[in-house]
Amino acid sequence: MSSLPLLLAFTAAGTVLAWKGGDYLVNASERLGGHYGLPPVVQGAVIAAVGSSFPELSSTVIATVRYGAFEIGVGAVIGSAVYNILVIPAVSALAGEGQLASNRDLVYKEAQFYLLSLAVLLLAFTLAVLYYPVDATTESLDGQLTWVLALLPLALYGLYVFIQYHDSIDYRRTAVRKQVDVRRQWAILAGALVAILVGAEFLVRAAVGFGELFGTSDFLWGLTVVAAGTSIPDTFVSVAAARVGNASVSLANVFGSNVFALLVALPAGVLAAGTVTIDLATVVPMMTFLVFASVAFFAVLRTDMLLTTRESYVLLGFYGVFICWLVAESTGVVGFLP
Repeated sequence: MSSLPLLLAFTAAGTVLAWKGGDYLVNASERLGGHYGLPPVVQGAVIAAVGSSFPELSSTVIATVRYGAFEIGVGAVIGSAVYNILVIPAVSALAGEGQLASNRDLVYKEAQFYLLSLAVLLLAFTLAVLYYPVDATTESLDGQLTWVLALLPLALYGLYVFIQYHDSIDYRRTAVRKQVDVRRQWAILAGALVAILVGAEFLVRAAVGFGELFGTSDFLWGLTVVAAGTSIPDTFVSVAAARVGNASVSLANVFGSNVFALLVALPAGVLAAGTVTIDLATVVPMMTFLVFASVAFFAVLRTDMLLTTRESYVLLGFYGVFICWLVAESTGVVGFLP
């Protein structure tokens, strides 16, 4: 069992590596996106989102393959998604001009596709319990999530990329492409991936160690330690975009990051392991809060197609409720998470 100072050092080192690696990864991705003539929304929803969400993907695969703890990956993705949908838009609006403008493409395409992603992932979890129960003789809600079921969310992400590709065709015909050193940018991107992988290893090791040290659920530490560490790149991408007045990239990155994490990062862990066990009784309460947070964000974003200062504080208040709930779970005050 690792000591508390060592676990804190792992957490700090993993967070810094995920932050800096994600920063370089996103910058290189955006430069390459500009070079290949991709529109801003596609750069935010696909290029920047995949880059900034790579820590979640790495954490899920490492947690599943090296530690046999798929629940850490689930916790990291759900916790990061809650943070992304409540904190990042609010902070981006407050760091910019006190508000964040939206548009109909974001509200009616990106946001609704994200909500569809939540439904499809929950469907995959439910099918695992219904058709591949761990123990059919009991009332357990544990199920085997197989590689076949993992293909369901991956197929939906393929549709998402297909839609984004067709949206970019007309834009590319008239876009002014940026001249960059392509080889250098690809080299930076590769180095950033290595840094993120090492950072994800540290974060997952810290989450496993905290669970053993305090005798608590790995899922809970995935929701906190890993989710917080892997969400930092998304925060800097969206805030930086908002400060220069590029609200579409900022918001598209939020939606795209969550779509990638839900539809690719979690299935990647399943495909890496072949089959994993999912506890629906643990996942459903967190997915329920994520749906609630997503609907709240969708509602405030739809009003006048603008996220205002007051609405930003409302979103931050919802995240405060989320943190209080996790504290109550960890101290045994409530027990919604088995």
